Amino acid sequence: MTKIDVLSVGDIVTDDFIKLFDDQARVDHEDGDSRISMQFGSKLPFESAQLLVGVGNAPNAAVSFAKFGLKSSLVTNLGDDKRGRDTVAALQARGVDTEFVKLHSGKKSNYHYVLWYKDDRTILINHEAYTYKWPRIDADELPKWVYFSSIAETAVDYHDALADWLERETSVKLAFQPGTFQIKLGAERLARLYARTEVLALNREEAVQVTGGDYNNVHELFDKIHALGPKIVLITDGPAGSYVSDGANRYKMPIYPDPSAPKERTGCGDAYTSTFVAALAKGYPIEGAIQWAPITPTNVVQHVGAQEGLLDEETLKEWLSRAPEWYKAERI
Repeated sequence: MTKIDVLSVGDIVTDDFIKLFDDQARVDHEDGDSRISMQFGSKLPFESAQLLVGVGNAPNAAVSFAKFGLKSSLVTNLGDDKRGRDTVAALQARGVDTEFVKLHSGKKSNYHYVLWYKDDRTILINHEAYTYKWPRIDADELPKWVYFSSIAETAVDYHDALADWLERETSVKLAFQPGTFQIKLGAERLARLYARTEVLALNREEAVQVTGGDYNNVHELFDKIHALGPKIVLITDGPAGSYVSDGANRYKMPIYPDPSAPKERTGCGDAYTSTFVAALAKGYPIEGAIQWAPITPTNVVQHVGAQEGLLDEETLKEWLSRAPEWYKAERI
């Protein structure tokens, strides 16, 4: 078997996107909180519905790596039902190796409802309780990278199993994009993973949550995160762009200009981080990787869901060739 370039690890779901009419809901902002409201106890018309099979932070990244021509495999859990088998087929059709996808007898596959309102969404989630077990990976399949992202709250011990394996397999590089639950666990509980991380990807708010640092001081955030062990730290900051540090070099990168107004924003972070890691896996330096990273999500938001707008390397380079002069990494 060909050696795996990137082994993505995390939960997988089917998303049922329900597009709400603009006049059938509203978003209220109060005390820093935003809530979507609809008329209660009535029948509300909706514009459309679209089923997206085989999505989630890690699956989105796995498909992205495959689009970039990397040997991409996925560790995840599904129910042994029609939805699970359909998901395996969908992953294979997208070029993702499914050897390490586990189908659990008697369990259902995860299914989420997504209320899509204007250009954003609210997701109604319900995770099946799987038994998480790190797979056996033979030496000839040993990946060059592991890309680890969000998993269910029932999988606390799974982090220890992964840390044990990574400490044995010292040649494997870890890219860690923690989900909400993993950030909630705290840096102390996941200290072994942070210490083993090659690339850590967070948005600015998450960087503050992980470190307790000053939101307005990106250098302090970098310093505190590097102290946990990650060699390369990627901090995204929405419309303000992103920042990257390898400890010795630090860069700020603007966003790529949108070709038109975003259609739907699901999967921006997955597209950004997976593109950055793909560039590193292909041998690019961090200033090149961070120039690649904003391009893929720019196209992703022009489509519904996280995977339809993913770019291959040739198309990404075409977009890069059309970038304005100011689109480049600035040393900070």
